[in-house]
Amino acid sequence: MAYQSLEEIAEFGKEHQIPFWCAVMLDDVNERTVTKEESIETMREMWKAMLTASMEYDETLSSNSGLVGGMGGKMEVYRQKGGTLSGDFTAQVIVQALQMGESNACMKRIVAAPTAGACGVLPAVLVPLYQKKTVTEEQIIESLYVAAGIGQVIASRAFIAGAAGGCQAEIGSASAMAAGALVSLRGGDSEQIMHAAGMALKNLLGLVCDPVAGLVEVPCVKRNVIGAVNALASADMALAGITSRIPPDQVIDAMREIGESMHSSLRETGEGGVANTTAAKEIAEKLGM
Repeated sequence: MAYQSLEEIAEFGKEHQIPFWCAVMLDDVNERTVTKEESIETMREMWKAMLTASMEYDETLSSNSGLVGGMGGKMEVYRQKGGTLSGDFTAQVIVQALQMGESNACMKRIVAAPTAGACGVLPAVLVPLYQKKTVTEEQIIESLYVAAGIGQVIASRAFIAGAAGGCQAEIGSASAMAAGALVSLRGGDSEQIMHAAGMALKNLLGLVCDPVAGLVEVPCVKRNVIGAVNALASADMALAGITSRIPPDQVIDAMREIGESMHSSLRETGEGGVANTTAAKEIAEKLGM
């Protein structure tokens, strides 16, 4: 990728008088040597895969370990009763995040965005908007380019793998991507997109990767919910004109520094954090892990 910072994407867009998403799309065209139409079609297929994963959620399925399954269904029943503390739209986001995370644990087809463990965050905020018919497919695709650009910069400046930088690198990155995508969908400019991403990532700095029994299930699925809801809050703050006092690219650098200093037991090894609790050890022993 040609861009090494979010600021570079914004500057390229300003120089060529194109939106953030288009600057990312043109980079993909150059990087993969494809046409604009081919690039957009690839992104459209990604979106279709997200929609399909959402529609094919099966609340009767459980993961092989039995640790997750059915939570998305329970949350949907609760939402339909009305009166959720978070409001109906946020409740829909929670439902989608749980369902996508569980689908991943049940080995169904998902889109890694940016990783499989964080696959529920981005679709969780996009699918409900699309289902409510408040945005078009073309707008969704444009927002996915925004998310992709943010993810690529994070991957370049830091990391997106829990084994490298803890869960801040997975759920944190996904949340930043989702926040930027949401701002784009609401007509926000490049500055607002960057600040939304920066605030979302900053809110999750230090988040450790501590999968129980070494499986991407507990606490991973529920963390997708936190990443999605955090994205909503960060996007709304950015759209209100609130900015990250620390430049977004510097927030990414801080994430890298934190990840590099994080003890190995907190980077996907299943040796520390909640994975090291008595209950987690009992689960691991029962599963023969």
